[in-house]
Amino acid sequence: MLVEGDVLLRPIRMRDQRAWREVNKRNRDWLRPWEATIPPPTPSGPIAHRPTYRQMVRHLRAEANAGRMLPFVIEYQGRLVGQLTVAGITWGSMCSGHVGYWVDESVAGRGVMPTAVALVVDHCFRTVGLHRIEVCIRPENRPSRRVVEKLGFREEGLRPRYLHIDGAWRDHLVFALTAEEVPEGLLGRWRREQRHWTRNAGSDAGQPGPPQ
Repeated sequence: MLVEGDVLLRPIRMRDQRAWREVNKRNRDWLRPWEATIPPPTPSGPIAHRPTYRQMVRHLRAEANAGRMLPFVIEYQGRLVGQLTVAGITWGSMCSGHVGYWVDESVAGRGVMPTAVALVVDHCFRTVGLHRIEVCIRPENRPSRRVVEKLGFREEGLRPRYLHIDGAWRDHLVFALTAEEVPEGLLGRWRREQRHWTRNAGSDAGQPGPPQ
């Protein structure tokens, strides 16, 4: 379990099914453009890659037990609001993994996802022993790009037609960090960034706002 303030990451459980389904149902339109799909040929064309909840949890647990994945749910103020997974974990001479995530639209913009990503990156570098973390994001997914930009991930370039998303092969931007880039920890960097924003917001108080 990883905790920072109101944000908690913990392993996904079978008994999370009801809360997980409710969040997904409420956010169907918010999440659909970024969901993985199965490419043709299939009998009816591209379909959403959506196993049952129990199938998903069993798969995540099997991958975790094999050392290839770290699956978490995200809680905010005691409520399940999203999911974060470190997948594709590779050992040997690489020691890397990639992070994927989604969050309830109702808490977007509150710092929940940057905090969650910072927590898991520090865990991967300091406890698990990984050296590099990647996040691959569609260029159009501005909210997700803002998460890695806030945390100071390095943009490495474009992977054309990298994943089949929302019915087609989509380009993805690659963002990455290595352990040497955050010797003080990513969460420490994120806390300083938040304090910087808070000071700037205070210094702007009473100033004219932008035209409406």
